Amino acid sequence: MVLNNPEATAQAMNIVRSGEVFQWHLIPLLVIVLYIYGSEYERGNFRAIAAGLGLYMVHWFVEIANALIQHFTGHALWTVPTGTAFSLMVGVGAEISLMFSIAGIVATKLLPKDPKAKMLGMNGRVFVALSAAAGAAIIEIFLVRTPAFVWVYPFWGALPVFITVYIPFFAAAVWCFDAPPKKSFAFVCALGAVNLAGLAVFGALGWI
Repeated sequence: MVLNNPEATAQAMNIVRSGEVFQWHLIPLLVIVLYIYGSEYERGNFRAIAAGLGLYMVHWFVEIANALIQHFTGHALWTVPTGTAFSLMVGVGAEISLMFSIAGIVATKLLPKDPKAKMLGMNGRVFVALSAAAGAAIIEIFLVRTPAFVWVYPFWGALPVFITVYIPFFAAAVWCFDAPPKKSFAFVCALGAVNLAGLAVFGALGWI
């Protein structure tokens, strides 16, 4: 199989969790994320918090899976070989991860108050989830034209990432927003536990 820029894998692996590329802008970005969550907590908007964390847990699950694909096949589906101030894993820099930590909250601001309301003839929840997923996939089309983001395998592109990554992201956010609190936070905690176990085990093995 002819790969797209296979050298990007080695470049990405060389900077994973390396302090050599660190930049100070990560600190204010982290504070902004904490401020956003703190503001939602202050307002008692726990549904938005659940939505944000729900998407974020799916994000980490997907990134762990991508890192495992890199370990077992030699190449991840996507890589971040440069341009990040701190590489968390082969396919995710800290900036991307911080952005996804609040993407679910942003999506909830677009939802109609009535769960049954329609947008352009489609259920509003479905419309927002699909539109946000499509927007994120389109942004990746731009990103892969830069040195900072690479789709390595030729079969991987905007459509696969739209279906297998971004639809689950925003579907999780919308579901957590509407679900009863116990169910939404059970989802967040369960997937969070899976992610933590994966990070601990696969990290100790040197697989991610």
